[in-house]
Amino acid sequence: MFNDSLPTFWSIWVAFITLLVILGCAVLVMLVRKSERFKDETEETMGHTFDGIEEFDNPLPRWWYFKFLGTIVFGLGYLILYPGLGNFQGALGWTSTGQYDEEVAAAEVRYGPVFAAFAERPIEELVVDPKALEVGGRLFSNNCAVCHGSGGKGAYGFPNLTDSDWLYGGTPDQIKTSLNVGRLANMPAWQTILGDTGIEETSHYVVSLSGRGHDPELAAKGQTHYQTYCAACHMPTGEGMHALGAPNLTDDIWLYKAPNLTILESVKQTLRHGRQGVMPAQLPRLGEDKVHLLTAYVYSLSQQP
Repeated sequence: MFNDSLPTFWSIWVAFITLLVILGCAVLVMLVRKSERFKDETEETMGHTFDGIEEFDNPLPRWWYFKFLGTIVFGLGYLILYPGLGNFQGALGWTSTGQYDEEVAAAEVRYGPVFAAFAERPIEELVVDPKALEVGGRLFSNNCAVCHGSGGKGAYGFPNLTDSDWLYGGTPDQIKTSLNVGRLANMPAWQTILGDTGIEETSHYVVSLSGRGHDPELAAKGQTHYQTYCAACHMPTGEGMHALGAPNLTDDIWLYKAPNLTILESVKQTLRHGRQGVMPAQLPRLGEDKVHLLTAYVYSLSQQP
């Protein structure tokens, strides 16, 4: 009936303060009741007026008095049955996590067969099934939209799922792997190694790969830095590498384009400070069947004309 979520002292302190407040309320209402001069309605007033309005010195209504005492009794009963007094869990042993687990288990019994039926079908088939996409869309809204947007178009630092630019690959198997195990991206900071001049030169070369305006002289110098420090992940041609989640630098799609900065300045910022991206694993939370259906929905976003 007790847990150890709080140290013993604080558990006792919380319980003491809680019971003291309830007792104080009970004493207060009884003292007020006892101090009343009249036990029934009277024509006597409190002795003051305001805009010609006088206040009768009537006692508290009996129903109000007993209702107040009832709330105190209810509060004590609640604290006996449910958590509220420090580490005391209540006579019923109820916990919010326990109720959550029960509700999830009930939902699995009810909806598990639905997801199991979808899981038996290939993703390519689910992509053209309106019912499957409707259910998958709900999974996406509940678990993915907070980062990638309700339409999957992403945001600053969160990939757009509706185009053909995929950090870790856009095939159904690659998407499912990303959902199952998550992704941990790490772009190191190069300020210490390259310095301000090297950052400037490398940035001009990087933006040149996508055909953007750049300083040819600086880009020529930056190419040397790129081949030395960047090509191992982004490839010598700048087309990126799915195995490492290294972005394609030639397609003019920029995950970290800051709203208040140009592409060139955003690239400089990335080179100076690096980037760390985290995609949480969904398999432990959703299970294989739901991940399968969610994969189909995410895959469908990039297949729309």
